[in-house]
Amino acid sequence: MSETADVVIVGGGIEGCAAAWALSRRGVTDVVVLERNTVGSGMTGKSSGIVRCHYGVSSLAAMATDGLAVFEQAEEIFGTDIGFRQTGYVVGVGEQNVEALRKSLAAQQSVGVQTEEIDKADVAELWPFADLTPFAAFGWEAGGGYGDAYQTAQAFSLSARAAGVRVRQGCAVTELLLDGDRVTGVRLADGTEISAGTVVVATGVWTKPFLAPYGIDMPIRVIREQIVMIDPGFDIGKVPVFSDLVSLQYVRPEVGGDILFGNSDLPGYDAIDPSDPDSYLNRATDDFVDLTVDKVGTRFPGLPDASISSSYAGCYDVTPDWNPVISKAPLDGLVIAAGFSGHGFKIAPAVGTLVADLVIDGHSSDPRIPASDFRFSRFAENDPLKTPYPYVGAGQMR
Repeated sequence: MSETADVVIVGGGIEGCAAAWALSRRGVTDVVVLERNTVGSGMTGKSSGIVRCHYGVSSLAAMATDGLAVFEQAEEIFGTDIGFRQTGYVVGVGEQNVEALRKSLAAQQSVGVQTEEIDKADVAELWPFADLTPFAAFGWEAGGGYGDAYQTAQAFSLSARAAGVRVRQGCAVTELLLDGDRVTGVRLADGTEISAGTVVVATGVWTKPFLAPYGIDMPIRVIREQIVMIDPGFDIGKVPVFSDLVSLQYVRPEVGGDILFGNSDLPGYDAIDPSDPDSYLNRATDDFVDLTVDKVGTRFPGLPDASISSSYAGCYDVTPDWNPVISKAPLDGLVIAAGFSGHGFKIAPAVGTLVADLVIDGHSSDPRIPASDFRFSRFAENDPLKTPYPYVGAGQMR
């Protein structure tokens, strides 16, 4: 059997669905999204869902700002709740990172991020249970918060479908179809071939092995990320997301009253112990639980009766500079959107827009978000995408 489409998207996670949605908004609806399981069933459903625009890389800050605008208008755009909760986002640093914070905030403001520096007294009102002694400065985004990546992927998918995009679940892609150095479509597990003018690969943690047979060496390592849910012991009220760059942790409220804890002390690319995304422990280890108790207990002494309620784990697809590839590939007719390194949820609407730009125009439509920043070739060129305002000792936080 054979079929045709203008665009085939391999992967029905949040990035693939965002790309389909963005293409449909530009009038390209002869699109097929192919998902081997169900929409959002991969790592999309494991996202911690933080929404922030605090990036030293200006193009990422701009992408996150565009993402926030979509989340804020979700009811109007999608006609449904996508789980976005605008609690605000606060980031705190120690003395050695005050200058970097202030320069980063200024750069963010220059691309439209609504952010500002606030005082310790302000943060004490936002998080009255926290020990703020080690912090020297704080950044604040009133528009930040958290969301639900699974619900958001579903909203992208449903909106694209309503415009005419075909979303096929339970359709595994086994290989790309080639004519010389050009990708001309895909072959499915049942033998069906779909010819297409462009194929978009949005396969996340499975991207490296998927593209390897075609001579494309994706610099992606898969790292297992653990999340712990904490019962605070009482109703803590409305608190914002808190990114602690002193003890390298982040916490956010959960809809049911729990607190979600994540560790921000992430290794460099070369130090990553790779995980198998198809076979990994889907809970926190005892050592990670101990780390959680130590970090949360130290930073939030005002929660003396807090207890662990549950945990889970997911995987990041990490590149050497911990930033994504959203790029035309070495093979004509192929676009790659992968290596999101934990940023994927908050920037997903802008990722979709950039993918649509690359498919339709061959370049970005937004000067704040140059496609060259996310080009595949930057690694071979030894030109990583890095913040000019790094936080000393703050792991991979950008």
